Amino acid sequence: MEITFSNKKLEKLANDYSRCQKEMGQIRAKLFNRRLGDLRNAVTLEDVRYLPGRYHELTGDRKGQWACDLDQPYRLVFEPGQKPIPQDDNGKYLWVKIENVEIIEVTDYHSK
Repeated sequence: MEITFSNKKLEKLANDYSRCQKEMGQIRAKLFNRRLGDLRNAVTLEDVRYLPGRYHELTGDRKGQWACDLDQPYRLVFEPGQKPIPQDDNGKYLWVKIENVEIIEVTDYHSK
């Protein structure tokens, strides 16, 4: 799967593990890189759906975004690169048709 980043800082962290560890800490950096590797190795978003990390759709004001677990309570948040996001006739997102994602942020969105 193709991965893009919403900003240069995230892209630099993804490409420089040492820097990533300094900014995120060892545990979060390891999980961040593992989740990026899972996404890169996937053909579609469906391929990561049941992997460790609990990939899931977000709701409310984050509808159209997905997240996966890093170290609690932090999440890796991303959204599909396709616009509009592929949906079935009932408005349900089609994970199997999502072939690229943009990494938005690493955050604890529960405390916001």
